[in-house]
Amino acid sequence: EISLGLVGSEMCIRDRFCYIFGNEKNKQWTLELFNAVNGSNYTDPNEITYTTIDDVIYVKRKNDVSFLISGYINLYEQQSTYNPNMPVRALIYAGMLFSAYIENNGLSLYSRKRLKLPTPKCICFYNGTDYQEERKVLKLSDSFEKEADIELSVLMLNINMGNNEDLLNACKPLMNYSWFVEKVRTLSKEMGIKEAVDIAIDEMPENFAIKGFLRKNKSEVELLCITSFDERDEKCIRDEGFEEGFEKGVKGTISIAQKLGQTKEQTISLVQKQYEMTQEDAEKYVNMYWDEK
Repeated sequence: EISLGLVGSEMCIRDRFCYIFGNEKNKQWTLELFNAVNGSNYTDPNEITYTTIDDVIYVKRKNDVSFLISGYINLYEQQSTYNPNMPVRALIYAGMLFSAYIENNGLSLYSRKRLKLPTPKCICFYNGTDYQEERKVLKLSDSFEKEADIELSVLMLNINMGNNEDLLNACKPLMNYSWFVEKVRTLSKEMGIKEAVDIAIDEMPENFAIKGFLRKNKSEVELLCITSFDERDEKCIRDEGFEEGFEKGVKGTISIAQKLGQTKEQTISLVQKQYEMTQEDAEKYVNMYWDEK
């Protein structure tokens, strides 16, 4: 059997979307998402092989979710802020994934025989607060100063409630996720993120597919929501200057992790992944801001 694999992580803790749709335990949801996006009707979640880039290998380069199924390599990104550079990022991710595919399957770029590669599908799921149309195609060529010989397109889909209703109805876990994000966003205007997450999970309808998973993993979900780079974090960095805002963000992450019962080692790993730094730098920050009382 041909394998694509870079490193398929058993439990992705980088962000909420990856935690739900890039998780080995939730392959059925990933399959439902794939079917909803492509209008397909695959039924066996075991056909999915996760290929998400592991930041242990590429510290500064990591994607949200990627997986192989039926000859397609799917690169899924979720963004809470509009990013016109998604095609550039997708180009970089695809290069890493195809490089791994070629190496892992004993193929040669210098063969006289044409290589057969899985077909890439690049999707960006947008759920930010700024207005964006329901569907938008982002093109790599828009970033070039002159006419280019290569092209790559990313389909951006607005998954906020009230947008792309056919897509959300076709993938209930995605609709549940969008409902949850909107609920937390609304509640957090009047209370802390942790409390907002707790209330959102409690008030989530019982028939929502992801409710049991979120409830079972509430501590991890709280931490992910708190450390996600949302609009308030962005404003903090903008208003206070990058360095000061960055320091404040790291300190806040460490404080919240400690309050949620994370060990020093777990917090070091979290800071390293969340802020894309070396383990040595993460240890320095944790030791600096860890409350020993």
